[in-house]
Amino acid sequence: MTSAAPLITGTDFITVATRDFDAAMDFYGGVLGLPLSKRWGDRPAGEFETGNLTIAVMQSDAFGMEFHANNHPIELHVEDFAAARATLEERGVTFRGETLDSGVCNQAFFHDPDGNMLAIHNRYAPTEAAGEPA
Repeated sequence: MTSAAPLITGTDFITVATRDFDAAMDFYGGVLGLPLSKRWGDRPAGEFETGNLTIAVMQSDAFGMEFHANNHPIELHVEDFAAARATLEERGVTFRGETLDSGVCNQAFFHDPDGNMLAIHNRYAPTEAAGEPA
């Protein structure tokens, strides 16, 4: 491309596959507490808001697609990591192992009802400026 304007200017949403949209609605809306902002008409799909990224959940077979769970986590930001983990455990979420402390952030991994990998995340150390040594 020769244009000075960028081709890609943002991300409108990410999509998570499901086999059962009603169960996914219960999980993303109820367990995670994300607001449902839009249903895709009468089709089994809808959009959940996280604050800075929309997660569209769509029932694969209703759109002629084969279901595949995502095995790399969508990292969901939380302000109070310990409280978020405890609340999700109370709501039936089973975490995969202990909290991962990388030295700059905490993460805890879990699956949605379809096996899509998710995580809660909180960065507690300052973000380094680009180009500075780690």
